[in-house]
Amino acid sequence: VQLQASGGGLVQAGESLRLSCAASGRFFRITSMGWYRQVPGKEREFVARIISGGATNYADSVKGRFTVSIDNAERAVYLQMSSLKPEDTAVYYCNLMVGSRNYWGQGTQVTVSS
Repeated sequence: VQLQASGGGLVQAGESLRLSCAASGRFFRITSMGWYRQVPGKEREFVARIISGGATNYADSVKGRFTVSIDNAERAVYLQMSSLKPEDTAVYYCNLMVGSRNYWGQGTQVTVSS
């Protein structure tokens, strides 16, 4: 299973970005897909996820600003990020759970300038 993330970049505070992540390879059923982020020197932190039934979870720091969505047919997950803040700067990793198995993408850099 491979995850390919894209959509990162450099934006100014208040602007928006949309991250995409497509899963490929053989797996039967998506349990959940989501996003984590990491800055140097800190642990990877949860951002958002969507469960196969459609329920979503968000970190408090992004609620109301970020929206996670999934395309089950394309096996892709998206993260629409609005009202970006400098503290959102990080490498964003997509995550796929299939049953109890965890898969990670390679990460995409998001930089928000003030």
